[in-house]
Amino acid sequence: MYIFKRVVSFGGTSVPQYPYLPVSNFSICNCLRSSKRRSPDSSVDSERYSFLVKSVLSSRVSSQTPETLQVEDEHMYGPVVKAETPSSRPEMRVPKTLHAFLHSGDILETEEQESGPPTRIVLNSDRDRSAVPSVTRILKQTLSPKQIFFLERWKRRMIAELGEDGFEEYSQKLFRQGKLFHSALEDILTSGVTWKNKDPSETHEEYPPEVEGYVESISHILDDVSAVRAIESTVKHDTLNYLGVADCVARYRGVLCVIDWKTSEKPKPFLSNTYDNPLQVAAYAGALNNDGNYKYQVENGLIVVAYKDGSPGHAHQLNSELMLENWKSWLIRLEKFREQR
Repeated sequence: MYIFKRVVSFGGTSVPQYPYLPVSNFSICNCLRSSKRRSPDSSVDSERYSFLVKSVLSSRVSSQTPETLQVEDEHMYGPVVKAETPSSRPEMRVPKTLHAFLHSGDILETEEQESGPPTRIVLNSDRDRSAVPSVTRILKQTLSPKQIFFLERWKRRMIAELGEDGFEEYSQKLFRQGKLFHSALEDILTSGVTWKNKDPSETHEEYPPEVEGYVESISHILDDVSAVRAIESTVKHDTLNYLGVADCVARYRGVLCVIDWKTSEKPKPFLSNTYDNPLQVAAYAGALNNDGNYKYQVENGLIVVAYKDGSPGHAHQLNSELMLENWKSWLIRLEKFREQR
């Protein structure tokens, strides 16, 4: 079929026109087609955010910790990346003075075991804490802004869920459970009977119901703990002017360690999950090594995490190299604490 072309002049310019375009013989040009409007929501990864939708619609709100909140944020938004100019980036800090972790005048612990009961030096709260800061206090007052942010947000969420009074009751309950757990461990470690030789029928009768799960959780770890040297004993570093109470000094699988017992409602299978706990253990060991009340030196550490539901606990060992690394980090936190005062 022919197309009849007509030329129309506008101001000296000829413009062709096509008044007759039989539809039956011509397909519509792609440029004249109106594309279907796509919904802006069609590009959203629904699977990625499905858990968020469920949490919003669900009436149950579970307690969360700073680490789970951070994982949740990074899952939704990706890791936090702060743009900084090269001049504003903080340099890796090192201690201004690298104090010795081990006391140079003492010989390292040998395989021979000390006789007698474990050392227990009780902390005089009124006299000691007034002049000498504790390891716990120093670490708490030198938290990074990121740590403070997540801890505060966790606290606000818990208060929103439980209320002010409920959160206070929850905190007191955790503190009480911690004391009962440590008391139960003290009875086990000073009884003179190893856990593997203990009558199973006695384990559920001797301890309060609140801590039965915790004790069961680390029963397989207690099998490897022997030769207890100190328990719930104060250690003090006179040169660096700080003190703390070491949970336990004993052999774990034959290696003498400063042991720290921890309870948790969330799994902590990796050492990185324990946050500042390695610094705490290194601080206790460094103080013990420089405390005249202890006639031996300790190079290694152990963090034991127990779970309330009785699931197998985790034992995180810190060898001598890791202890030295955390000792340096502890010295930096100690310097920061003094700078703030």
